[in-house]
Amino acid sequence: MKLVTFGVPTPVGQIQRIGAMHQNKIIDLNMGCTRYLADKHGNSEIYELAAAMLPPDMIAFFRRGKEGKDKAELTIDYVARYQGKGGLLGPQGEKMVYEMNEVKLKAPVPRPNSLRDYLAFEGHASFSGKRQLDKGWYEIPVCYKGNPDTVIGPDEVILWPVFTDLLDYELEYGIYIGKEGKNISRERAEEYIAGYTIFNDISARDIQLQEMLAGGLGPVKGKDTCSVMGPCLVTPEEVNPKNLRMMARVNGELWSDNNSGTAYWSWPQIVEFASMEETLYPGDFLGSGTVEGGCGMELNRWIQPGDVIELEVEGIGILRNRVGERPPKHMFTR
Repeated sequence: MKLVTFGVPTPVGQIQRIGAMHQNKIIDLNMGCTRYLADKHGNSEIYELAAAMLPPDMIAFFRRGKEGKDKAELTIDYVARYQGKGGLLGPQGEKMVYEMNEVKLKAPVPRPNSLRDYLAFEGHASFSGKRQLDKGWYEIPVCYKGNPDTVIGPDEVILWPVFTDLLDYELEYGIYIGKEGKNISRERAEEYIAGYTIFNDISARDIQLQEMLAGGLGPVKGKDTCSVMGPCLVTPEEVNPKNLRMMARVNGELWSDNNSGTAYWSWPQIVEFASMEETLYPGDFLGSGTVEGGCGMELNRWIQPGDVIELEVEGIGILRNRVGERPPKHMFTR
């Protein structure tokens, strides 16, 4: 099942909803559930009941657990049965099935609770073996914690920070945590994964290297201006994270091509370590880190203003964004 968060344009802005991709259309799951309840039980408090059963917000949907997922699948099947018969409307005539060009896709979770990005790929961490990794790298999965407030979604413009000359894409994917847990064993870790999405960890390489070399901390400023997620969340039964082809194209040209199966650290190992004496919550995001050869810094090729970046991960889709214009450079001075 492919789930999305989307915006519907209105005269006063956008209404944000969650939906499912079905045959190149978007089904509004909450409204579909509302119509299903109206047909089955009449009109008494069906809007409130549907909001409780199948909320129009992704994190609230995660909290519903298996019951919410089952209700989403039931709703998709229910709405799909009517597609060849002129479609369905909500109990008060509301639209519930949209063409892709009628909505604006957002990041699957527009504002994650937290953002951890791990360094799961040895090939990227070692620059394809050119750099000797400390033995500690092989003992625990390491990450940085990013800024959830800077997450953007498909087709949004990647803003060029004023302080960098070397902006970079990073070919990654990641998971959303689906239920609360602490001290989760790797044997049970997959129970806590709500789904997978593509992640473009935009990096300002010059200031990233400067801040990490200067104090041995970070990355912080070099990563905190933009993180891109999307175009959808794919539920775990739909993909095999041990074998997903991962590609990056810039202006249609293939720059990166690798596979998720080359990761040194697995998702069960990462979830186990992340939850050690620390609670993970529905809506937390964990990134895989960059696959080997999955960024411009490794290739010595640099994106430019106006470039269109497409990250594709098998079974998930294509995450496409354009790079914004470069502003006049301004560096911090003491």
